[in-house]
Amino acid sequence: MEFVLDFEKPLIELETRIAETRRLVEQSGIDISDTIKQLEERLEKLRQDIYRHLTPWQRVQLARHPARPYTLDYIQAICEDFIELHGDRKAGDDKAMVGGIGQIGPHKVVLLGQQKGRDTKSRQYRNFGMANPEGYRKALRLMKLAEKLRKPVITFIDTPGANPGMHAEEFGQAEAIARNLYEMAQLRVPILVFIIGEGASGGALGIGVGDKLYMLENTWYSVISPESCAAILWRSWEYKEQAATALHLSAQDNLALGTIDEVLPEPLGGAHKDPKAVFQTVRQKILEDLPPLMALPPEELVQRRLEKYSRMGKWVEKPSKTS
Repeated sequence: MEFVLDFEKPLIELETRIAETRRLVEQSGIDISDTIKQLEERLEKLRQDIYRHLTPWQRVQLARHPARPYTLDYIQAICEDFIELHGDRKAGDDKAMVGGIGQIGPHKVVLLGQQKGRDTKSRQYRNFGMANPEGYRKALRLMKLAEKLRKPVITFIDTPGANPGMHAEEFGQAEAIARNLYEMAQLRVPILVFIIGEGASGGALGIGVGDKLYMLENTWYSVISPESCAAILWRSWEYKEQAATALHLSAQDNLALGTIDEVLPEPLGGAHKDPKAVFQTVRQKILEDLPPLMALPPEELVQRRLEKYSRMGKWVEKPSKTS
């Protein structure tokens, strides 16, 4: 059974009505093609109205859609060849963080990202895409391997946040994420970052420092989730929609704020409606943007990256009219 979001229910109701009308035609032989055509036109208009005017909270819902493609889906689709690598060489192999070496067109690259599960068993196995410290240390190990081999790094962000459990805190979650920020800022190879679903807090930042950062159209990127923000400010999850708007977490908001470089389009209705089209968009963006970055000397690459992040958050206070 297809998963349906609340704001999509009018579409499903109209689609059901069209299907029932078609069955009536088959059974009775009555020609009501004009009626069916009118219903289909109405359906298309409604689809356009809904998906072209999504609220921030509705985009959050689409980013969490269970049918949405995950990191390994992208890797398998855009790579001609991929070898997954495991373990952080210190504590273990975090299944919420995946990565390895792949071939995309003429480029050998290191790819990594958070991985969610499709059913109850796989979600538990992947810890719902929430990595532990060993996951971020595995990611750093792979990035250092890329630097040693002089290969670009491509990361895919899709996480509700880093694992907040006791194990993660005991094993140094904050230090692991902070170390990744420090090392990624100075990594001497190009880094492309794609937000393909949820981009929450330090869990996203831990693999989110790069030369180019892209968000798919119906993803979100913020310091906190709308529910957690609502729980802190209003002491109730009921205000999650207001929180989503206040956080400016959409791709369009982040582009305006300068925290990302580009918004990549999705098929109408979300990436899960036509995954192949989204995979092609991401692959093409990699093939277009990697060569200019690979041509830069490592020192200039790092300097540009540091300057890019130094510019974020700057603001100018205008003098008041009364002063």
